[in-house]
Amino acid sequence: MADTCEPSAVPEWASGFPGANKGLRDSPFFLEFMADILTVAQQALLGFDVELVDVERAPLGLLRVVIDRPGGVRIEDCEQVSRQLSHVFEVENIDYKRLEVSSPGVDRPLRRLADYVRFAGERIELRLREPVDSRKTFTGILRASGDEPPVLSLDWEDPSGQPRTLPFSFDDVDRARLDPVLDFKGKKR
Repeated sequence: MADTCEPSAVPEWASGFPGANKGLRDSPFFLEFMADILTVAQQALLGFDVELVDVERAPLGLLRVVIDRPGGVRIEDCEQVSRQLSHVFEVENIDYKRLEVSSPGVDRPLRRLADYVRFAGERIELRLREPVDSRKTFTGILRASGDEPPVLSLDWEDPSGQPRTLPFSFDDVDRARLDPVLDFKGKKR
């Protein structure tokens, strides 16, 4: 079985530029023992218009697969992916008791460099590996240049309310996720 992720495993709409898969296997969130399952799942979903966001093993034999697509994930997408992966995992002898397929939700994790480019201009929560100004966690607007590789930064406000810009690289990130402002009947979070 292949030990690397194929560049064609991510739909063109999700990648946006050459080398967009950088980070999926190199991500700090990715565990080595999941490499084979991830590769099998990516190959199995090549014909679908979905992006494989994450594969996770949970207690009691649960195998959780998270997918995304332009315009959001529908229940039909989850059903199709579940059927496809059930057949493929059986053929590949991947042991699990229950398969769960879902969308990443509104607070989607950013796992690959392509995610940072795709969600530029969105509000995110960013946790760095090393502190900057005695802080590791920042919330603000993600910026990504059109360069190759993209130059990343975060526009945020310091405790005094002054706007600041934090330049960072993909390798500086411990974890990141979208942090949208939700409006519940006029009450924003």
